[in-house]
Amino acid sequence: MDKMKIMIVEDDAFLALELQEYLSKWGYDAICADKFEDILGNFVSIGAQLILMDINLPFYDGFYWCFKIREFSKVPILFISSRNDDRDKIMAIAQGGDDYIEKPFNLPLLRAKIEAILRRTYQYKIKQKIYLKEDLLFDEEAGCLYYKKQKIEVTKSENIVLHELIENRGSIVTRDALMDALWNTNEFVSDNTLNVLMSRLRAKLKEITDVDVILTKKGQGYYIE
Repeated sequence: MDKMKIMIVEDDAFLALELQEYLSKWGYDAICADKFEDILGNFVSIGAQLILMDINLPFYDGFYWCFKIREFSKVPILFISSRNDDRDKIMAIAQGGDDYIEKPFNLPLLRAKIEAILRRTYQYKIKQKIYLKEDLLFDEEAGCLYYKKQKIEVTKSENIVLHELIENRGSIVTRDALMDALWNTNEFVSDNTLNVLMSRLRAKLKEITDVDVILTKKGQGYYIE
């Protein structure tokens, strides 16, 4: 399966490595820039599909490199910087940046921003393959899950449920919404049938990952973080 390439332009070697390791665990091909005098050439050779760009860099700053990249590429650029002045954020967007996150940042928040940008930019490429948890990939088109090297088949109904939860990731999906989604595809579902379906799917996921992938909000519904 193709991995989305992310180029990390960060001269703090410790942070760059931390970002690389974290993103790699979530299925990205994360590559650290190593030619700060020629970030443009680095980008061309890597062929990244998203860039994490610091502002304070050796030789030229991130604004400069963003401007140079924008002369020929629309690759999404997410600025990561300790600068918190609104003028810097305005400059980042003005130079062609897609988003901005301040250091120190929460890694799951960074990943959420990356996923949102990639969905908007490459939706046709990534909408069918989504990481639910570290090492757990859902391939909607193939109707299966991959955990590390293990392949797990899912039923048509389980596929629909996972699709709805992913489409609303981070938000609660009500039982009524899930039942409507199943009814729309001619799946006959009663309230009790949904209970059995959700119980079976949650148990299947926990058996392979040893964690709760689908969470329950009592009296409201289900969600995936």
